[in-house]
Amino acid sequence: QVQLVESGGGLVQAGDSLRLSCAASGRTFNTYAVGWFRQGPGKEREFVAAISGSGRSTYYADSVKGRFSISRDNAKNTAYLQMNTLKPEDTAVYYCAVDRAALRLDRSSEYDYWGQGTQVTVSS
Repeated sequence: QVQLVESGGGLVQAGDSLRLSCAASGRTFNTYAVGWFRQGPGKEREFVAAISGSGRSTYYADSVKGRFSISRDNAKNTAYLQMNTLKPEDTAVYYCAVDRAALRLDRSSEYDYWGQGTQVTVSS
């Protein structure tokens, strides 16, 4: 069992930056890939970014490539999502999740455990 707690969301203006954190319980955090997903108003949950257990491999959705950066600190059992140059269309609830198998990191159905989400609102 892994418990995940996201933090760092808030209300910002277009062009601003935010850093989301995902704190995990347990001693096996480094055996899980971590993914960030988001769900905007009236939209389906979508993949944002993912990182392998070691942190050596990262993956991004085209919509955030070049603006967002995913990282992790396994010593702190924490993953991060640095979001720069935010746009109103980035407004969503952001969720982190962990996946032991790490086969299709862009698929939400592959993930084993989820956090409760943190709201990010970007005003124009």
